[in-house]
Amino acid sequence: MSTYSQTKLNHIAVYVQDLKASAEFYGDFLELQEIEEPFKDGLHVWYNIGDSQLHLIEQQPWEVPTINKINHLCFSMEDLDGFIEKLKKNNISFEDWPGEKGKVNIRPDGIRQIYIQDPNGYWVEVNDEHN
Repeated sequence: MSTYSQTKLNHIAVYVQDLKASAEFYGDFLELQEIEEPFKDGLHVWYNIGDSQLHLIEQQPWEVPTINKINHLCFSMEDLDGFIEKLKKNNISFEDWPGEKGKVNIRPDGIRQIYIQDPNGYWVEVNDEHN
């Protein structure tokens, strides 16, 4: 077995316009665990996302990326219903895959999923898949 067959995801880098707003979304709202980052320049926030990391990087000057739902991050959580209630209490809209507001999508394997957008417009899937 070669070392290449053991390749694993190390991190995902997401460029953001406003690091503070994005850190509030991913850290405070999605409750990801912030971890130490080496740059210490005020332009990076890193999170532990299981066996890999999410790196938020403030881009200066901001260049608007092409955004669509096909390219998205996905987080799984046990209490999707509780998270949906949190969205409603905070006036954050969600939708199913086809784009119907306030609806939950059910995949063919029974996993329930919703889609929300972060402060930069990036799509984030949240589902109730349990590993």
